[in-house]
Amino acid sequence: MGLLLRHWPRIAVTLIPLLFALLHAVGVLRLDVVQRLDDIIYDARLRATMPRTLDERIVIVDIDEKSLGEVGRWPWSRNRMAELTNEMFGRQQAALVGFDVVFAEPDDSSGLKQLRELVTGELRGQTGFAERVTQLQASLDYDALFAQSLAGKPVVLGYYFTSDRDGRTSGVLPRPVMDRQLLQGRPIRFTSWNGYGSNIEQIARAAPVAGFFNSITDADGAVRSIPLIVEHKGEFYESMALSMFRMLAGMPQVAPGFPQERFIARGYQGLESIQLVQGGKSLAIPVDDRVATLVPYRGPGGADGGSFRYIPASDLLNGRLPAGSLKDKIVLVGTTAPGLLDLRVTPVGETYPGVETHANVIAGLLDGKVLVKPDYAVGYEVFMLVLSGLLLAVALPLLSALRAVALSAVVLVTLVGVNFWLYAGAGLVLPLGSALLMGLTAFALNMSYGYFVESRSKRELANLFGTYVPPELVDEMVKDPDSYSMQATNKELTVMFCDMRGFTKMSETMEPTQLQGLLNDVFSRLTDIIRGNRGTIDKYMGDCVMAFWGAPVDTAEHAHLAVKSAMEMSNAVRRINEDHRARGLPEIGIGIGLNTGTMCVGDMGSDIRRSYTVIGDAVNLGSRLEGLSKSYGVDIVVAESTRRQATDFAWQELDRVRVKGKEQAVAIFWPVTPLNRLEDSTSAELKLWAEFLKAYRAQDWDRCDMHMLNLQRANAKKYLYLLYSERVASMRMLPFDPSWDGATNFETK
Repeated sequence: MGLLLRHWPRIAVTLIPLLFALLHAVGVLRLDVVQRLDDIIYDARLRATMPRTLDERIVIVDIDEKSLGEVGRWPWSRNRMAELTNEMFGRQQAALVGFDVVFAEPDDSSGLKQLRELVTGELRGQTGFAERVTQLQASLDYDALFAQSLAGKPVVLGYYFTSDRDGRTSGVLPRPVMDRQLLQGRPIRFTSWNGYGSNIEQIARAAPVAGFFNSITDADGAVRSIPLIVEHKGEFYESMALSMFRMLAGMPQVAPGFPQERFIARGYQGLESIQLVQGGKSLAIPVDDRVATLVPYRGPGGADGGSFRYIPASDLLNGRLPAGSLKDKIVLVGTTAPGLLDLRVTPVGETYPGVETHANVIAGLLDGKVLVKPDYAVGYEVFMLVLSGLLLAVALPLLSALRAVALSAVVLVTLVGVNFWLYAGAGLVLPLGSALLMGLTAFALNMSYGYFVESRSKRELANLFGTYVPPELVDEMVKDPDSYSMQATNKELTVMFCDMRGFTKMSETMEPTQLQGLLNDVFSRLTDIIRGNRGTIDKYMGDCVMAFWGAPVDTAEHAHLAVKSAMEMSNAVRRINEDHRARGLPEIGIGIGLNTGTMCVGDMGSDIRRSYTVIGDAVNLGSRLEGLSKSYGVDIVVAESTRRQATDFAWQELDRVRVKGKEQAVAIFWPVTPLNRLEDSTSAELKLWAEFLKAYRAQDWDRCDMHMLNLQRANAKKYLYLLYSERVASMRMLPFDPSWDGATNFETK
């Protein structure tokens, strides 16, 4: 208890996310980010558990692009729809057909209407014309033909509800599916619309059973659920999926299913299920608080999705399907043609056929596997939030950082595990996003409070590192101070030496304060580039800056970052000179040397002054390379060890050199440009230069002259080419030396 009292401010801070999560759960403060997270979790869980198998009970007759190309644009004439219906029920022996299309207007494509007008108009007195029209009426009344094909068949027509200011309606609605009195006055949150578009009376009378095919679109535009029953002007109507399922079951009556009295659900006024009652038996279909069910998607949609068999409608119309192919099958007639606008965004696809959403619901109803967010979801969410939130609030302040991480992980894994177990075992879709966010936020706030308030002494100790460790890396080191040590160690790093050219000349012509300001401005810009690329500034030495990459924080791409920094520094100096020319100030130049190798890095110096620095043979070579930049007319010289690791750049080999104090020759390079910016002309020039160096080292001076001529045509002012032209001219005077390795010796530092 004493520990709890001592840490009460930290406990209070940890309880803040619990409070917000509870307000969201009970609907007082709806947080969009929590709802979006719940949607993401649901979608991921759905995709992970989809059976991805073919349901052979349901077939989709597809009005696809192929069918539109063969039969003609939609809508097709009703005589063609009659042929399709007769084919499905006659030759193919389908058990049930549902039309995911609307026949909202009479079909006048046969010309019968015009013929009737002629009978009473221009050709009224024409002998035999009226009799002939009467004879043709039976074959030209396409709506009647279609109605005849539907009459007495197990058919479910489709229609849709709409909502607009005027509440427009068209066509004929089917009979309501449920009596309002059965609701016992409960305020059920039915989805409600004020308009509809349904089938014309002639067709609706022939096939009186119909269901709406509307879905519910969530805030992110995805279709996750379909209402099973909706309200329109005080009457209740069923969805196409429910209507087809009821027809398969012998058309049982529909009744509301109210929850039994439970502690959490006491006083709940919603529906728990829809009851299908027939012959003293009942089947409960769970629904959510909107009287909707989640679509149990079986897999990716479409003909290639593998969940349902798709048959082009034109194959049926043209008799290409063997007889009996649809025997005892549930058939849905719909479309996947993009132009007919029945493709939807779903958790399993962004262009999912609307007709297949109904097929999934029917399959789920047949299997008794309906996913639903139950009526007690709020109670479950509150219970899990309180239980996990209080545990974290009380326990986290008492634990070390490592144990706090372990406890938080256990709590979060338990929340996920219980939620998934209920989903997989009972088909319950219960909230999880609020608990996860609460747990993560509680942990973050708890650790932050401990860091900013209770760990002040640790921060002060970490700040001491800033006296000799670059400040830009201190923040990263403070996160895990035990992982860093100032003790000297050998590591592979990349070192840079950057020297300013023209400093001596400027010091002779400029006032000291003016020179100081110029130097500070240049170093500030170059330092920002080094720090921006995770480099450590070692020291400033007059007009030279030394830096390295890879310590104290490990950086796998230290060579790449060093080369990138060097090129950015070179470009920065060019911009500085443009500014200097405009202001009448002297121009400057830089020389940069880069080398990668094993170096000794650590806290070094005397008792009076210490610094975090690098020493070693690889460091010395980097310094020598900086001095060579002037000799080759470039601003950057890079050792081969660095070039091998920095593979994202195009390189030009400058030479093989043997610097003072080194017996082994080292290849040196100049970074031309990043590979993604390499132009074809530059690439060709680099290949030609490689051929030149090959001839140069073979002492084939004639080939050298030939290649050099082409190189100077491409870039006549390049100092490197002038340098090698003079070398070739002088070495041509010497006899062939078989012991020469092509390296240039430098005896000065």
